[in-house]
Amino acid sequence: MSTLSGKEERALVRERQKLLAELSRLSLIIHGSYFERYSTCSRPGCACHKGERHGPRAYVAERKDGRPKQHYVKKSQADAVREGIEQYRRMLEIADRISEINLELARAGRLGEKPQPQA
Repeated sequence: MSTLSGKEERALVRERQKLLAELSRLSLIIHGSYFERYSTCSRPGCACHKGERHGPRAYVAERKDGRPKQHYVKKSQADAVREGIEQYRRMLEIADRISEINLELARAGRLGEKPQPQA
């Protein structure tokens, strides 16, 4: 079992609270990958069949039940979707750091304990 000073313990608990507060503000979370592509349509005489393809059109790719799935993204939603994907990445970083903090507190026998009062 490692030991933590009261000051170190309070700092870890403060950091965890700050991370939890940040986590509560991540409301656009989207798990997936953003990409854009060009396409051809089904109209035989369309210029897209001669190289002037339609697009770009935006999509989010995800895996659902082990299978790849794509979701079309309206142009008006592209920025929000990209932000949601970035928020998902940040959520994972926050969860990893909170786990590290909790493990450090557990090794010191202080997980679930009230922080030691300031001296």
